[in-house]
This record gives sequence, structure tokens and C-alpha cells, in this order.
Amino acid sequence: MNIAQINSAIMHGGFTNDQLDSILSAIKFAREQIRKEVRRELRIGCTVSFVSNRTGQKYSGRVDSIKIKNAIVVTPLGRYRVPCNMLTVESV
Repeated sequence: MNIAQINSAIMHGGFTNDQLDSILSAIKFAREQIRKEVRRELRIGCTVSFVSNRTGQKYSGRVDSIKIKNAIVVTPLGRYRVPCNMLTVESV
């Protein structure tokens, strides 16, 4: 099953509210697992990249600090607070 089929099944599947809540809980759990995995890989000074939700532009930068759910990333365009699950570690 590909992502388009999954999206179509959710949009047109006739799920009940409880079933949709269950799907949402599973998505939140998966995001949290990704966040934890990426956070374990992060180190101050490592190079990371992320794609902006607002512009769709890809940014690369260096990790300046690491918080519980976010990291501060310094790019040539400025400092960004980015959720860890949006980061891709390029080099440690």
C-alpha cells in the first residue's frame, strides 16, 4: 500500500470518529519515535538539514543547542528552532 492509497482510504473510508482518533494516535506515536531517534543522533555542532513547512525550501545548518523536542539550527540565513523529527543528520 502506498501513501496515496492510505490517504484515499482515510479520506473516503467511512471511518468512525473513534477509528480516526486511533489513526491519529498511531501517527503521533510514529512522529515521537522519529523525534527520539533523531535526537539521539544529534550533537552540538553537527550538520543537519530540514525543509521549511512554510516555503518548502531546504535549509542546511549547524546545531547550536538541543532542547527536549526542538533543536536550534544556525543557517546562513539565521537561527531556526526546528522540531527534531524534521531534521536530517548529514554529519556528526
